[in-house]
Amino acid sequence: MTTEEFRAHGHEMVEWIARYLETVRERRVLPEVAPGEVFDALPAHGPEAPEPFARIMADFESTILPGSTLWNHPRFFSYFSVSSTPESMLAELLSAAINQNGILWKSGPALTELEQATLGWLREWLGLPERFFGVIYDTASISTMHALIAARQAVAAETRESGAPANLTVYTSEQAHSSVEKGALALGFGSANVRKIASDGEFRMDVAALERAIEEDRRDGKRPCAIVPSIGATPTAAIDPVLNILSLARACGAWLHVDAAYAGPAALLEECRWMFEGWEQADSVVMNPQKWMLVNVDCSVLYLARREALSGAISLTPEYLRTQSDPRLVNYMDYSVALGRRFRALKLWFVMRSYGREGIANMLREHNAMAQWLEAQVRADARFEMVAPVHLSLVCFRLRGTNEVNQALMDAINASGFAFLSHTVQNGKFVLRFAIGNYMTTREDVAETWQRIQALAG
Repeated sequence: MTTEEFRAHGHEMVEWIARYLETVRERRVLPEVAPGEVFDALPAHGPEAPEPFARIMADFESTILPGSTLWNHPRFFSYFSVSSTPESMLAELLSAAINQNGILWKSGPALTELEQATLGWLREWLGLPERFFGVIYDTASISTMHALIAARQAVAAETRESGAPANLTVYTSEQAHSSVEKGALALGFGSANVRKIASDGEFRMDVAALERAIEEDRRDGKRPCAIVPSIGATPTAAIDPVLNILSLARACGAWLHVDAAYAGPAALLEECRWMFEGWEQADSVVMNPQKWMLVNVDCSVLYLARREALSGAISLTPEYLRTQSDPRLVNYMDYSVALGRRFRALKLWFVMRSYGREGIANMLREHNAMAQWLEAQVRADARFEMVAPVHLSLVCFRLRGTNEVNQALMDAINASGFAFLSHTVQNGKFVLRFAIGNYMTTREDVAETWQRIQALAG
């Protein structure tokens, strides 16, 4: 493709995206496709000769788009809603054009230093101390895995001569994201050394149960390595009592990693600061701008209070990557299992500058207000019941009745294509999750979806 062709197709592509954003409400959120249908519609073999761009784009519209779940839809209320804003999209275009690989400082000086500066701004917005060093990864799963690597290095350094520290234990809530256990498994802790602590009536980690588990493990010769509470746990957005858990972590010498992947941006709001009490004393914190802060996938931020624990565990410099030393020089390869890294900070920088702290805070408040409105509607309809407190933008509710009835209700609203909800199971009950978080979502979107749920409930 020549630059002239690129210019022409680029203008066409931007126009296509603009039309898509303007008309996205007219599209289905979930596609009407069966497993294998998209695959079968594609050629069995790759093309031998070049194909015109117009034909490729036509196939995208006729085959790929109809088979796509539209995460950037204003009525995508499943999982945790995400946004890809125009500012973030344009930054990705520039990132692709420059195509930097931030292995070392010299392989991407602007990439490295913009990441440091932008994460410094974000750290201030979140109210975290200056000692926290930030790194951008692709997802919270990878951020949490790196936090566990640092925890193992910090806690078990003296056991390394005798091989893998098989007696190290990781503690998290039964409500925690599966990435905590998956990371522990990947790092060799073993499933037998992952403790899933029971939760209380509001689905928060039970501190007394955590204390008992730690005491039992220590009596059995186990060593607490990491404790992972959540602020905004995935199933119900529960807020674990981080400050109380911190006291236990310090008493037993465990690393404290706070998972605030979804709720982290809410730290910008004064009225939500109570949820984050104690996280400034943690050893590491993860939050995802790709979830509720207007940045498209992928962009997850890990803050480390003790960055040397991570670099000490995985820093490795072969001769071909050796560079000069400078007190201001950062090589991000020293803080990542992966060597290559994209220019993710660019889109975060574009978004933070385009919206400002006030603009992002206003959006968060509006989403929280929508959730509170929906909670009131659920409580006003005697056919339904609330299941969990609504602290943020997630509403967990169910139709009074069997699990099968609630499964059918969710399936019906999703099959309509009008909206997309997900579920959790709490205390044996099937629960609908209505997660608000897209930058285009309006109160009308929420109200119309609720009306359809009511109608489908019969």
